[in-house]
Amino acid sequence: MFHVAEFIGENITGRKSSMFLPDIEANRETLSRLVEGKKVLVIGGAGTIGSSFIRAILPFRPAQLVVVDISENGLTELTRDLRSTYGMYVPPDYRTYPLNFSDPVFEKLFRENGGFDIAANFSAHKHVRSEKDRWSVQVLLENNVLKARKLLDLLTEFPPEHFFCVSTDKAANPVNIMGASKRIMEDMIMSYSDRFKITTARFANVAFSNGSLLAGFIERMMKRQPLSSPSDVKRYFVSPEESGQICMLACLLGRNREIFFPKLGEEQMMTFSAIADKFLAALGYVPRYCTSEEEARKAAFERTENEKQYPVYYFKSDTTGEKSFEEFYVPGEHLDLTRFQSLGVIDSVKPRPLEELNTFLADLSRILERKETTKAEIVEVMRAYLPNFIHEEKGKNLDQKM
Repeated sequence: MFHVAEFIGENITGRKSSMFLPDIEANRETLSRLVEGKKVLVIGGAGTIGSSFIRAILPFRPAQLVVVDISENGLTELTRDLRSTYGMYVPPDYRTYPLNFSDPVFEKLFRENGGFDIAANFSAHKHVRSEKDRWSVQVLLENNVLKARKLLDLLTEFPPEHFFCVSTDKAANPVNIMGASKRIMEDMIMSYSDRFKITTARFANVAFSNGSLLAGFIERMMKRQPLSSPSDVKRYFVSPEESGQICMLACLLGRNREIFFPKLGEEQMMTFSAIADKFLAALGYVPRYCTSEEEARKAAFERTENEKQYPVYYFKSDTTGEKSFEEFYVPGEHLDLTRFQSLGVIDSVKPRPLEELNTFLADLSRILERKETTKAEIVEVMRAYLPNFIHEEKGKNLDQKM
């Protein structure tokens, strides 16, 4: 049987246990004091990071956990997983709701509950493939930016003690619309930091997260289809468990206006193709390198059950928005690298002037409402607000790849 967690530790992160455990143990009493008996809201809690955040925070025994996600099936699996895990604490007041956090019914739920002590938002369009055209870009920006502001306005009615909203490493010097949208999101949440405590985190790819390329390897094997990945794109990786823990630590231990990131060195970056080779080796196969998608599909179709070679197709990245490397911070951001063993902190974040943010959001809303708006025009509005947003349109997107 293939054990995903073991494979990640042995072949991707190189860690037998979470890199964040020392910081959790060092702050266990503080974490218990901040969480025990409190009301917790997790938006997007059925996803990989959101559900991992829930598993990280539950041992500290909150009195209430309300989970909101648009995936009804995801919420069902979350509940089954929590209630099937030996030793897992599930608060007496545990509720899940399959709805969008921008829906009016969510506002009713929030107000009737009298707000929450801890609120964490993991609802986001996270894939670079979300910038195919003006329609996909509009949905991405509405979720990551415009609807997120509506949530912030609602939170001001019952200010939480801790508010966390997940960001991404791709927000540092963004080259794709998704990363730029999260950089804008950072500015937006920080503009509310005079009303309640705001923290966020930029971190690496989550190995085998829902919808990720690595999780797709398992799906391809189950369907006897070839594996495919770029050979020149390097990424940092954390495990699903670690993704929830960094968010919990940032949410609870972070000070107002701070951005957290994992302390990972460049030597820990890996290509997807290297992971694919390790994945096949763990299953007892050797890669059969193909020179095209069609050759790989044909080889997979003709492959016999007991054949040890498995078809793969590796390629040089040529789609819009792909960044060949990752970074967690940019020049000019002040770093604290001493407070935590496994975490770096961008502290003293200065909020963008509210007038600039409001002007941009008004311009963005206006251009999205136009019938004839193009993707290029949306990019120009974003670039005017983010001068370091370097976007190169290549005319290809990931939906055109295997």
